[in-house]
Amino acid sequence: MMKDLLITIASALVEDKTAVEVTVDEPNEENVVVYHLHVGSEDMGRVIGKQGRIAKAIRTVMRAGAVRVNEKIAVEID
Repeated sequence: MMKDLLITIASALVEDKTAVEVTVDEPNEENVVVYHLHVGSEDMGRVIGKQGRIAKAIRTVMRAGAVRVNEKIAVEID
């Protein structure tokens, strides 16, 4: 569910929607699940935004969604 949310958000931001890919790590010792967002190199700026504002907003939305399903998450943009 959270993976689908991240894909939906990222796909709306990028030009090359086929390059959007999300990998999910197993929960670590603090029970945090790390989601790795991969986009095309030409779309990286669109996902990060000026001074990282869009990336911060994506992380905020994802954390808010994770709270609803009782999860702890982190989003890494690669």
